[in-house]
This record gives sequence, structure tokens and C-alpha cells, in this order.
Amino acid sequence: GNHTLLTEFILSGLSSRPELQHLLFFTICLVYSMTLIGNLLICMVTVHPALHMPMYFFLRVLSFLDISTASVVVPKMLVSLLSEDRSISYLGCVTQLYCVVFLAATEWYLLAAMACDRYVAVCWPLRYAAIMSPRTCLSLVLLSCCSGKVVSVLQTAWVVTLSLCGPRRINYFFCDIPPLLVLSCTDTSLYEKQLISATVLVIFTPFCLILLSYACIISSILKISSAESRHKAFSTCSSHLTVVTLYWASGTLIYLQPKSTNSQDAKKILALIYTTVIPTLNPLIYSLRNKEVKEVLIRVV
Repeated sequence: GNHTLLTEFILSGLSSRPELQHLLFFTICLVYSMTLIGNLLICMVTVHPALHMPMYFFLRVLSFLDISTASVVVPKMLVSLLSEDRSISYLGCVTQLYCVVFLAATEWYLLAAMACDRYVAVCWPLRYAAIMSPRTCLSLVLLSCCSGKVVSVLQTAWVVTLSLCGPRRINYFFCDIPPLLVLSCTDTSLYEKQLISATVLVIFTPFCLILLSYACIISSILKISSAESRHKAFSTCSSHLTVVTLYWASGTLIYLQPKSTNSQDAKKILALIYTTVIPTLNPLIYSLRNKEVKEVLIRVV
């Protein structure tokens, strides 16, 4: 009864040292620009008739999600780096939280769909066009979005029911579940267990499905007699597996210990990698390791 309910929050940002603010601003602004340019190029390139395949359709959706994730987090962070006003309203915080969770969960399910696509392409090449039809691909994308929406609605609803009270300063650069739990003046042990369960469902379940798909893929690749065909199959799969590993490492370290105050600074770095760096790396990973994408990209540019 002595607590005052919060109507707005103060984001501490990446660093409290004034001499670093301008350097961080220009660095993150550069990274964000690369994210937008790289992913927009991927979206443009994968529309080309030469890349009219399910793999590139999924890649185009992934690039759109990367642009959305960075755009939800980075602009507010850039404004905070140049302005003394780092406040964000309660509604704005909840909206940002919902969008971040929705996009992150959708990307995980989409990565699982991409692994299934690679499995069909390598293990069932003669039936690939029939199995991975445009209708099937669109259904997988819509299923990923619906699953992400369910997860985000449930997680956001849980956070809204918590009694958040002072201090109103969030030791983060955007509104996310772990830093908001620290502000709760009620027992959050049940919610922490629920969040860990959701993390297992959203991250570990798709990750296990991806590993199973790649176990079958590797087994099939090793049976291919042509060294060139084996190299091509490994090349297309390794790009996707690299992205999955980056997402899995950062996501699990952030959400498996949601209320660990000792690691908030480390989680800020991981969250920065997750929301800013990985969306920039995705176009580089897929374009530099894919011959078809490089050829079309050179023609487009």
C-alpha cells in the first residue's frame, strides 16, 4: 500500500558515461543503417525470378522481421543517446515489449520452418517442389506469425498483471521482460517459472527440431558421391545454422535467468547483439555464403 504505481519509466540506456554517448550514437546509427540497407537489398534480390524458390521466400520474410526488430528498439535508443529525456510511458513500454516478444518468437518458428525446407530440399529433392509449394510456404509463415502472436500476448498479459513500483529506472535500453521483473514489488517466482517454460517452448523446441533436421541433412549429404554437390548442400545449410546458433546463444542467456540482477549489464550486451548486431549479420551471412544470391545481388546493384 506504500508503493506508488508507475505511469512511466526511465531507460538507463547502454552507458551512463556522457563521454561515450556520441560515440555510441554514431556507431549504432551506422549499424542500424547497415541493417536497413542490407535487409532491404535481400528483400529486393529475393524477388528476382532467378531466386523464385521457397528458401529465398523464407529469407525475404526473415529480412523483414530483422528490419522490424531493429526498428522497434534502435530509434528510441538513438534518441535517448542524444537527449537527456530518457522517459518512456507505461503504454509505450508495454507496446515495445509486445512487439519485441512477437518478432523474436516469430523468428524462432520461422527458423524452424527454414530448417524443414532445407531438410526437404536435401533429403527429398525429387518431391521438393510438390511438398514445399507456395501454399505450404505461406502457411508455415502464417503459422509462425500466429505462434509468435500467442506467445507475445500471453507474456505481455503476465507483465501487465504485475504490480510494478519504484524505482522507475529500467537498467536497459528498451522494455524487456527481465528488467521489468526487477521492478516488481510482488513475488515473481511463479512468473519466472512460466517465463523459463516459455523460453523452452519458444527457443529450445524449435532448436531441437532444427538439430533433428540437420542430423538427417548431414546423413543424406554424406551419401552424395559428388564433392561439388556436397559442398553446395553444406554451404546453403551452414548459413542457416550460423544464424540459428547466434539466436540460440543470445536468447537462452537472456531469458533462462530472468531476474538475475548481477548480470543485467551482460544481458544488455546480449540484447544489443540480439536486436541490433544479428539483424545486420543476417544479410552478410546469407549473401556471402550463397552463390546465387551474390550473382543476383551484383546484377541488381
